[in-house]
Amino acid sequence: MLRTILNRSSADDPWNLTGRVAELEASHKTNHSAPRIPLLRKAYRIAEEMHRGQNRRSGEPYITHPIAVATIVADLGLDTTSVAAALLHDTVEDTSYTLQRLRGDFGNEVALLVDGVTKFDKVYFGEAAEAETFRKLIVTAGRDIRVMVIKLADRLHNMQTIGAKSRPSQIRIAEATRDVLIPLADRLGLYVVKRDLEDIVLKTVDEAAYAEIDAYLNDNAEREALVNEATTCLRTALRQHRVTAEIINRPRHHYSVYREMAVNPRRGPQDPPRVVLIVNGPTTDCYAALGAVHRQWRPLPGRFKDFIATPKFNLYQSLHTSVIGPGDRAMDVLIRTRDMHRVAEMGIAAHLALHADRGSEKSPQELAWLSRLLDWQRDAVDPVRFLETLRHDLADQQILVFGSNGQQHMLPIDATPVDLAYSTGASHGDRLIGAYVNGHLAPLSTQLGEGDVVETITAEPQSGYPGPSREWLMTAKTPQAQLLIGQWFAGHRGPHSTDSARRGESQAMLSDQIAAGRHLVERALRQRDRSLASTEPLIRVASDLAYPDLDALYLAIYERKLDAEELADKLIASVDRQPEPGVLSAQQQS
Repeated sequence: MLRTILNRSSADDPWNLTGRVAELEASHKTNHSAPRIPLLRKAYRIAEEMHRGQNRRSGEPYITHPIAVATIVADLGLDTTSVAAALLHDTVEDTSYTLQRLRGDFGNEVALLVDGVTKFDKVYFGEAAEAETFRKLIVTAGRDIRVMVIKLADRLHNMQTIGAKSRPSQIRIAEATRDVLIPLADRLGLYVVKRDLEDIVLKTVDEAAYAEIDAYLNDNAEREALVNEATTCLRTALRQHRVTAEIINRPRHHYSVYREMAVNPRRGPQDPPRVVLIVNGPTTDCYAALGAVHRQWRPLPGRFKDFIATPKFNLYQSLHTSVIGPGDRAMDVLIRTRDMHRVAEMGIAAHLALHADRGSEKSPQELAWLSRLLDWQRDAVDPVRFLETLRHDLADQQILVFGSNGQQHMLPIDATPVDLAYSTGASHGDRLIGAYVNGHLAPLSTQLGEGDVVETITAEPQSGYPGPSREWLMTAKTPQAQLLIGQWFAGHRGPHSTDSARRGESQAMLSDQIAAGRHLVERALRQRDRSLASTEPLIRVASDLAYPDLDALYLAIYERKLDAEELADKLIASVDRQPEPGVLSAQQQS
């Protein structure tokens, strides 16, 4: 469990800020191999100065929140850039400290992370502010996944201190956390954060259920006795198989018990014995340990899963088995190496820490789900629909299916061959005419299951293929498939169209893309408290970047060949170097 902030201290330092910062530094030194303490202290000095005079609802100085968020980030083992960004994460949003000043003081990396977690102003964006904020978070995560870890740390501390909020605010924040932030923590493998968030949300929305489960978990002597007996037996069995391993008792957390109660409401709280074996050797020792467990107790049929050979979409690796253990009670056993255990708890944070020496601080290629979100968010122009679709996508459980070439694909549960085809792009999905599932010809509406092998059959591009069926819209599960099928029937694509109609459809799609690119540039400028009074400065920048006109520039922004945030900074810098009418601040225009 990640820590909460410290209590008050002396009269000279009533909120113990000195102690909190010392604890932050100590955590960073312990959990990261190359801490840059001067940078961390500089970030704290500026954050404290900018937030001075601001208080939280609890009465604490506001700076206690950034310190707590930074401490969570440090506990997760992230680098100094991330910890500094966590300290500064609210300065641009809540103080007079601008993104331009921050970039000058700390560089582009810290600025990117702070900008990524900065919420859009409701004055400018109205009801779309929340959706656009999450869209920006996802787009920024595509460039640097650390931004999402900072966002989750921010929400975790806000949830830890949610008691200071009004009851309606508590419910609203808890529900938003449940719908979006907890699924994101799951996708990133940040189970240490996910568990805490789930328990706090449960306590917030259903305090009676939480109290019942809490009483059960704190007084379950029978379970503890069974785990102790199992541990003694396992030590002997592992020693006989020459496997050295640490054995950890792993009780379920409150929300996990609550979820089981929802499935079997008559049984009341249940927490059967469960242990984790952390082997002190290579991966092969995990399988040796599995043999020791199965020799000791009879395994339950159909309960073995090998997530080492086939890792989960969030980098998780482990062997899972269930056996008839002591007292003839079912018992779960999880087996993993020490590195796997760290990734199982910390997910992407552990991945970043393990690869920090190689400079791998970006999104690992394994996070295919993030690439999928980046693909379909670009086509979802309506922000409200985007947020609703994001909630549905994150709520879906994921399954692993295999293409005919052995390539792995993560899809929502009950996805169809149509979803698989469109996951590789519109041209492949539009030409889909059939599919083999596990070697048998299957309807395109077939719901796929974990481990299915799927071979899609597509028409040749020149064959006059009919395109998607409207029925696919009823069975497709992924937002990407639904959007691309919808675009086909909106006339944006189609080889069957006449030349003139096709040109009109192509022009309509191009206009939408240019408008979307223009929207991204305008949004980036508004975020910096700027807007365009004329297009002359932007035309000059487009020319400098070798784009013939603004439409070409906007199209490049839409296609992600150019970054809107970087373009906005370049535009502002060009105007500030040679002042003239063009880009004005909001204050100047009012």
